[in-house]
Amino acid sequence: MSMHKSAERPLPERILVDIADYVANNRIDSSVAFETARHCLMDSLGCGLLAQKYPACTKLLGPVVPGAQMPNGARVPGTSYELDPVQAAFNIGCMIRWLDYNDTWLAAEWGHPSDNLGGILAVADYMCRQGKATFTVRDILEAAIKAHEIQGVIALENSFNRVGLDHVLLVRIASTAVVTQLLGGTRDDIINAVSHAWIDGGALRTYRHAPNTGSRKSWAAGDATSRAVRLALITLSGEMGYPTALSAPGWGFHDVLFKGEELGFTRGYGSYVMENVLFKISFPAEFHAQTAVEAACTLHPLIIDRLDEIEKIEVETQEAGVRIIDKTGPLDNPADRDHCLQYMIATGLLHGNLTADHYEDEAAADPRIDALRGKMEVRENERFSREYLDPEKRSIGNALTIHFQDGSSAERVEVSYPIGHRRRREEGIPLLIKKFEANLATRFPSNRAKAILDLFSEPERLDQTPANAFMDLFVLNEK
Repeated sequence: MSMHKSAERPLPERILVDIADYVANNRIDSSVAFETARHCLMDSLGCGLLAQKYPACTKLLGPVVPGAQMPNGARVPGTSYELDPVQAAFNIGCMIRWLDYNDTWLAAEWGHPSDNLGGILAVADYMCRQGKATFTVRDILEAAIKAHEIQGVIALENSFNRVGLDHVLLVRIASTAVVTQLLGGTRDDIINAVSHAWIDGGALRTYRHAPNTGSRKSWAAGDATSRAVRLALITLSGEMGYPTALSAPGWGFHDVLFKGEELGFTRGYGSYVMENVLFKISFPAEFHAQTAVEAACTLHPLIIDRLDEIEKIEVETQEAGVRIIDKTGPLDNPADRDHCLQYMIATGLLHGNLTADHYEDEAAADPRIDALRGKMEVRENERFSREYLDPEKRSIGNALTIHFQDGSSAERVEVSYPIGHRRRREEGIPLLIKKFEANLATRFPSNRAKAILDLFSEPERLDQTPANAFMDLFVLNEK
């Protein structure tokens, strides 16, 4: 007897509907979320400007092919490029993410929610310059809060890296949802566009792990947020969506890519993620290492004159730190080094600091780095792992103990919360502003930098600034 499968098209599944309802119908009223979003916008743009010091980043910026610019298209901060919004989103997302210095989110899955600003800024600027919308910075901030929330809430209970998928797939999901609305899409358009984003599947994490660690990890998020703009535009041309993109038996995301498991959710969408996002203030380093580097910098003055006397360096970290950045052997490029816990600790011990320049070949040639790496023993501290997953704590603990050849030890240094954690906001925000000021100075003359800083110091004026006028402030007259 033959089996017949119904071709009747079902209603959209709950995951798609919840995202679309949130983006289309929810208004954000959290003053904390908007305040944090302003700092996020500020910091993300600063990270992007700093990245333009590095040719490995700037070689990827600009149009897809030489000369393919778009008058009255979207601008790329720190350049004179005018591009279509898809390519502009790639450019902005690439430069924000390049140095691993923008904000982050750690849960069952981790990622960098400000990666979504690539698509948000490109589309907002494009729509204003084309006369299709009158967005303000306030609209950009609300879109950022919602993108942060979608990416972060999905990540709370669902680990994509454990099935080999890169976390940038959540950038594509979140960006698709918010840019579809910015482009004028309805709730149903958002459902359809987000279904395409899930059907795209996910990039492999190959480029984040030894022995293949490489610079694709620095442009993967730009690729994801630009793909989101492309999917939104395809959908708004009238292209259909796929109502059970995740749950379709045999062919949906769950069965094909998530080992048959359904995504789990413990909270709805609000403004929780933006309110609790983690800023990278002190160091451009993979976030699981932030407190380890802080501990190393604390130890620097105590051990810098005793390097030859060190017998062993005991490193305690979380399970995620062991799994992702515990790395031995040769490190071939900056992307390899900024995902090596031992390299980052060694740099902090040697210099009392860690900057993006410390990942470059010249700095890496210092033989003392590998000598210190060879003395490190990394192990999981189970308390750090528990407190990392505890929703009331969300700590990212690391501890260092340095043992000397004479049997003595330096005092164990433990740091539970990095300075960019919400628990250290009061301490961190003034330093975040200084970071932004320093990053502006790498690209703009003092009068332009002052105008930008003054605008960010006046939240009401910032919020009311048209999106295209805001982007004007970051344009250079020459490439």
